[in-house]
Amino acid sequence: MSGKHTKRANGDNDSAGNVVIEPPAADDGGALWRIARDSQKLDLNSSYAYLLWCRDFADTSVVARVDGSPVGFVIGYRRPATPDSLLVWQVAVDDSQRGRGLAGKMLDALFERAVADGVRYLDTTITPDNEASIGLFASFAKRWDATLERSEFLAADEFPDPPHEPEDLFRVGPLNVPAG
Repeated sequence: MSGKHTKRANGDNDSAGNVVIEPPAADDGGALWRIARDSQKLDLNSSYAYLLWCRDFADTSVVARVDGSPVGFVIGYRRPATPDSLLVWQVAVDDSQRGRGLAGKMLDALFERAVADGVRYLDTTITPDNEASIGLFASFAKRWDATLERSEFLAADEFPDPPHEPEDLFRVGPLNVPAG
């Protein structure tokens, strides 16, 4: 993917300023780590991982900014075994921006770019009880007029850091142009 894709999203809360969705800058890693940490819901990766995501995976990730400050992100990567898919690793939205549909807007912005680069499938893993994330990706599939398939991926006992819930693989596709 080349070029800088910027999408302005009009949220329900105009007092928060305009939302700009674009690839992360190399120095956004610390802010993304803090958003994930402060969520107290996500599996927190090392701060080093977020620095690398922003530096080396900007083409497969987006950050949402309000008044220039990061308030959300989607990080992902293209899986070598399935080059026509993009695996969404993590989606996070700052508490101050929840309820505005920002996660869906970030996914749409990312996949508008990715489809142009040959991506036809979105893959992600979600724990079976995470209804919010399941709803986010089901809604994404509906907007993109695509099928959502769910299969077992990692069992709870496969994780070295129990307790950890199992992770199911969700696949959305094939992706073409958003339905509307």
